[in-house]
Amino acid sequence: MADNIGYDGIVRMLETAADKIKANRDYLSKLDSATGDGDHGTAVFKVAEAVLATIAADNSRNLKQLLKDIGWAVMSTDAGSTSPLFGSLFIGMSEAITDNPSLDCKRFAAMMEGGVAKLRRNTKAEVGGKTMIDTLVPAITALRAAADSGKNFADALSDGAVAAVKGAESTKDMKATFGRAKNIGERSIGHIDPGATSMSLLFVGMKEGYQSG
Repeated sequence: MADNIGYDGIVRMLETAADKIKANRDYLSKLDSATGDGDHGTAVFKVAEAVLATIAADNSRNLKQLLKDIGWAVMSTDAGSTSPLFGSLFIGMSEAITDNPSLDCKRFAAMMEGGVAKLRRNTKAEVGGKTMIDTLVPAITALRAAADSGKNFADALSDGAVAAVKGAESTKDMKATFGRAKNIGERSIGHIDPGATSMSLLFVGMKEGYQSG
């Protein structure tokens, strides 16, 4: 596998991630039923469908434009609060790159950092609040550390995915301070956050998509 990635590689990573999220629809809804209204699996399924449909319809082969189009398609999806969060992630990724880049590991990390920065403008949640931020922050930190230390793409994506999964799992011991789960207070402790889990699936899926190339 080359240690630079462009349009085709990113598309493969996103398609794999979207398929992984879709496959976990029931599991994510089960997680959400413990602390929320049980619809998170359906919400992120719609987001994943929007990602795949936008990729299928794209004729530009311009990664910056594709990511922007995915972002707005997700924003327009009827998926509650999930739409602006995932949508802003993709729009931020688009804004962080040039028109038609070949991304090395550091540029890929910068693209993901841009996405997370944009997403965080749509939430006041911080690490420890039992949200997808508990996945995103450690995943991006690990990805950046791997890139800066000279690790190759495969290892950097693996580090990011491992950190994402650990971040999601860490929410089990947290008391929710954001979203519907905050309404049940202490009773949210002992349950893994569904939003943190769906975001971890994105990172794991991207890693697997890269490895499949």
